[in-house]
Amino acid sequence: MEKPEDGDGGEAARRIDERIAELADWRGETLARVRALIRAADPEVVEEWKWRGVPVWSHDGIICTGESYKAVVKLTFAHGAALPDPAGLFNASLEGSTRRAIDIREGERIDGDALAALVRAAAAFNAAARAARTAKRR
Repeated sequence: MEKPEDGDGGEAARRIDERIAELADWRGETLARVRALIRAADPEVVEEWKWRGVPVWSHDGIICTGESYKAVVKLTFAHGAALPDPAGLFNASLEGSTRRAIDIREGERIDGDALAALVRAAAAFNAAARAARTAKRR
């Protein structure tokens, strides 16, 4: 697994807790909900705090980031273009060849089962990519 930028997964978790609390509105509630869904979908996920203030969830590489803006909470999946999305959760950054994002607006609910499937697919993609890199080096 990648080493968290802050050097301590507990520190990253604390910072994410603080971000959720400081938002103190629908964005904090939404970020808390998706965080819980991500952690439930992949119990081995590592929480990180990168790029001066972005929550990141990783497993053998970045699964997704969780950014908060005025009008949306954005979950950006690092390799989203390679992931199956039968529920059609991806609704942003669709033009790119690698990333895909889910913009969640105030009042919108996210399909927890579909998000969990995306998280698991992202972790599996990362594990396969890591195995391929390892095999290539041998």
